[in-house]
Amino acid sequence: MTFLNRERNTTLRPVLDAVVPGAALPGGEVELRGANLGPIDSRIPTALVDGSAAAVLLSRSQRMIVRVPETHGAGEVRIQQGEVHSNPLELKVAQLLAEGVHAVGNPVIDVAGNVYVTFSGPRGQQTPVSVFKVTPDGEPESFLTGVMNATGLALDPAGYLYVSSRHEGTVYRVSPEGAASLYSEGMGVATGLAFDEKGDLYVGDRSGTIFKISRDRQIFVFATLEPSVAAYHLAFGLDGTLFVTGPTTSSHDNVYAIDRDGATHVYYSGLGRPQGLAVDTHGNLYVTASLGGKRGVIRITRSGEASLVLAGSNLVGLALGRDGMMVLATGTAVYHVFLGIEGLRFF
Repeated sequence: MTFLNRERNTTLRPVLDAVVPGAALPGGEVELRGANLGPIDSRIPTALVDGSAAAVLLSRSQRMIVRVPETHGAGEVRIQQGEVHSNPLELKVAQLLAEGVHAVGNPVIDVAGNVYVTFSGPRGQQTPVSVFKVTPDGEPESFLTGVMNATGLALDPAGYLYVSSRHEGTVYRVSPEGAASLYSEGMGVATGLAFDEKGDLYVGDRSGTIFKISRDRQIFVFATLEPSVAAYHLAFGLDGTLFVTGPTTSSHDNVYAIDRDGATHVYYSGLGRPQGLAVDTHGNLYVTASLGGKRGVIRITRSGEASLVLAGSNLVGLALGRDGMMVLATGTAVYHVFLGIEGLRFF
């Protein structure tokens, strides 16, 4: 995502043409492109985001790389050289929604805009809260307790939340009021969850199996993959293709696509530690990963073109709302940012 400025001049006033990408998590690294962005008399220009100084990691005549600070403003970036300011450009900075969580998979968003995120904890350790519910105004509340190592999340058409336990190999069904009951067991190291358009539930066992649980709770082995060092993440595409990530020790990992018959192929290769997954209404895939050494959210179009749309580190999951809001989860916090990207929903 790139915001352009057509204005240029030849004075020593810094001029900004573009911010790449056009969105960032606090701490993310973005590139500023333009003119007169390099040092003058060994004095490096100052980068300001909503008036707060951003660390300048590189300063050249036509480009700068800056680390985005935490900000509560509209996301305006400027360059200052002495008393001279550049033109402003928009940079969308994700805002903190909640902290004190432990996410290892994708958050989910219900129809009311509430966000659900896990407090997973170390393997085999019970945590005081298993799942938090975060209201649209950022108020976190305990939603579910008693599930050890809550990992994957998914919502069904009736608003029931499904939660996997990677420690128990089970999946729980949780009512909107927070009452949990066992839905399925024997899922190995159960991690990512996703529903298809028919309402069948898919569970990623990170030791190498994708299970399919039909609506009458019959369990099938749907596909097999390479084992993962972290949670499998699952998301369905427009045509019923199931996308799966499962990071390995390699720095050149894959996104897999599994068709309706369980046949698996590599959809995209070359990402570093791909994890969180989401699909928009146009069929574009969004992955939390690194691409060419740049970390954040990667968009992969249906034609296979990949680009960084949001810069950020330590991302493990994401979700796309119906209102164009993107929700992002690190290991310890949840952020949101409006990018105008509507998430694909089957119900």
